[in-house]
Amino acid sequence: MAARLIAARWSDAQRDPSFTKEQQYMIEMKGISKTYRVRRREAGLGNALRSLFSRDCTEIPALRDMSFTVPDGQILGYIGPNGAGKSTTIKILSGILRPDGGTCTVDGLTPWEDRKRHVARLGVVFGQRSQLWWDVPVMESFDLLRDIYRVPAAEFRENLARLTALLDLGDLLKTPARMLSLGQRMRCEIAAALLHGPKILFLDEPTIGLDAVSKLKVREFILEQNRLCGTTVLLTTHDMQDIDALCSRVLLIGKGRLLLDGDTAQIRAMAGENLSTEASVADLYRRFGI
Repeated sequence: MAARLIAARWSDAQRDPSFTKEQQYMIEMKGISKTYRVRRREAGLGNALRSLFSRDCTEIPALRDMSFTVPDGQILGYIGPNGAGKSTTIKILSGILRPDGGTCTVDGLTPWEDRKRHVARLGVVFGQRSQLWWDVPVMESFDLLRDIYRVPAAEFRENLARLTALLDLGDLLKTPARMLSLGQRMRCEIAAALLHGPKILFLDEPTIGLDAVSKLKVREFILEQNRLCGTTVLLTTHDMQDIDALCSRVLLIGKGRLLLDGDTAQIRAMAGENLSTEASVADLYRRFGI
């Protein structure tokens, strides 16, 4: 069933008379694979000493023949259980990791080969990591990011004013990052990722741990950023309300493989019952054995 959904979306795009790869694909992955070698040993001093001379390694496949495309301007949900390969995909698309095999382009560039040009077009937010300097006011972090990305002064002022208004940053700019609540910090993190005007935004669990009001603000901003600037967004999350609110398309992965390519209506239809998106996804996890 998943294979039929994937094949249908691909063939629909190919039949579209206006379809061209240059116009539609912001991201294109073909046959990407990545395997980690993990060292393992039993607990205890004796085993620690033996591991100095003989190391037991296990190979863990994170991605297996991963292939998908993302049109310019789309908000894509990228979901799956823990360990499915979501963060590995983001790191490959960001140029942090080099895959073992396959090809990948983001806005026409190979991420791990054209890293300087690539990151200048890219914004990334990891929900559990920060790009803000902990003990200084947020504005000082923004100024440093302006210098790192070499953003022209006029463009920086324009982007900052727009992001401050949309994300309701206000006095937060004068506050050290360590003094912010989680929701306030996440809004500042998203602004920091967009100060240089990237064409694509990767969000790795941006609403994790946020209260209901903060989640709504983040979701509203993502939709507005996409509407105003046409920013392509790839969102990984375990919160299916994020998916319902934001994503026109969803990729479900498990054990490093792409299992489903569709929308939330198709996901609920596959469950075969009148279930929420969250319950439908949980049902699919059981069906696919992930």
